[in-house]
Amino acid sequence: MIARAYTVAFEGVEARHVEVQCAVTPGVPAFSLVGLPDKAVSEARDRVRTALTSMAIALPSKRITVNLSPADLPKEGSHFDLPIALALLAALDIIPKDAIEGTTSLGELSLDGTLMPVIGALPAAMAAAEEDRTLLCPKASGAEAAWVGAAHVIGAATLADVVRHYTGQSPLAPAEPGEVTTPPLGRDLRDVKGQERAKRALEIAAAGRHHLMMLGTPGSGKSMLAARLPGILPQLSAREALETSMIHSLAGLLDEGGISRTRPFREPHHTASMAAIVGGGRRASPGEISLAHNGVLFMDEFPEFSRTVLETLRQPIETGEVMIARANAHVTYPCRFMLIAAANPCKCGYLSDPARACARAPACGDDYLGRISGPLMDRFDLRIEVPPVAFSDLDLPSSGDSSAEVAGRVAEAQAVQAARYAEAPGTHLNSDAEGAVLAQVATPDAEGRALLTRMSERFGLSARGYHRVLRVARTIADLDGSDEVRRPHVAEAASYRITNAKET
Repeated sequence: MIARAYTVAFEGVEARHVEVQCAVTPGVPAFSLVGLPDKAVSEARDRVRTALTSMAIALPSKRITVNLSPADLPKEGSHFDLPIALALLAALDIIPKDAIEGTTSLGELSLDGTLMPVIGALPAAMAAAEEDRTLLCPKASGAEAAWVGAAHVIGAATLADVVRHYTGQSPLAPAEPGEVTTPPLGRDLRDVKGQERAKRALEIAAAGRHHLMMLGTPGSGKSMLAARLPGILPQLSAREALETSMIHSLAGLLDEGGISRTRPFREPHHTASMAAIVGGGRRASPGEISLAHNGVLFMDEFPEFSRTVLETLRQPIETGEVMIARANAHVTYPCRFMLIAAANPCKCGYLSDPARACARAPACGDDYLGRISGPLMDRFDLRIEVPPVAFSDLDLPSSGDSSAEVAGRVAEAQAVQAARYAEAPGTHLNSDAEGAVLAQVATPDAEGRALLTRMSERFGLSARGYHRVLRVARTIADLDGSDEVRRPHVAEAASYRITNAKET
């Protein structure tokens, strides 16, 4: 008779259900594992056999066959250990077969029967809840999975605890959600001396989730400004926190099951590979752009990144998702992030300073920024130049609004946008608006329309650039508390578009 247990296989953030079938039949003693397992899954045979031996359970001298169905779905990871062990225990009549029918399980077994934590407990709990199943996982992963309120989650420390649970000797208690992590307060925007225009651009970018490019000499404060961006962003909503945490769960980044309401802030080094930035590798893992989902991706020294990496960003910026194509599967990850890029004006960094610029100025600036293609540069909603700060300004006391004050205005602007787009599927902030929705909410008044037309003709804005100016103008109007997009809003939005940066 065949015993069945249930688990999941991961395809991106989607957890696909897998049925683990186990049959113990007469024949030459063997332990066969079929169903397209990878190396880690195939090694489960030895881990399960040794773990059972540590519990004084000897396998019979029969043929044991375990099938992972559907057989054409690739199975990867060590989390198949526990469901294989459950199916085998049920086939040996050590635990009741019907007891595991309503359970989805995952977990890695050590040789002494201890259950080790695995990645993906949160999306697995989501899949179990959709099928109205209980999730059984290692105790260390239970706090993470328990955040899915619709799922009944139990965590076990050892395989022996699982056996006692299913035989009624010592039932396991439901797992409790981990604590919501609250990182220490970030750096204050008031610490930045001068750079009022850059602070204003940062506020606009945060309010509407607009992409921002900062150009400036070394030491002008670009990285300092970007580091203070998390302090002015509102916390993740419950939906956003769950979306983001599912990706971080697959990457193994959730700390003891705690889910953070702080928006992600990822800052990869410019030597990072395309697989690290976009995603990929042997298991098609999420990259930095997906780990920054609902948050910020800060790319310092932007032109120094590989040209292939930069060009690959173009589609995810527009669509909010990235597809990783492999020979046996296509995995899609969400990646709706705010891109903050920083760059020097040239290789030496001092193009605007005749006393310090290299002998190749100004040609070195064109060559350096020429690494950023026109279509990619066109996708930045705001482009600002960050001038060097005078030494006299560094001795002045801190001035301007604090991060808390700016965060209050950003939160109010985003609340207005949330109410505006409540009936527009897929649109949450002004940067998402397009087509008829954008025309309805961001069409400027007559003076603003005339100004935008003149600037488009004079500076040759692309159609994409035209619409991005409208989105930024709508955000500026929201920060201003205006229901209508007026000429001053359009003028300020266009001023962030027309710079000395490389134009399309």
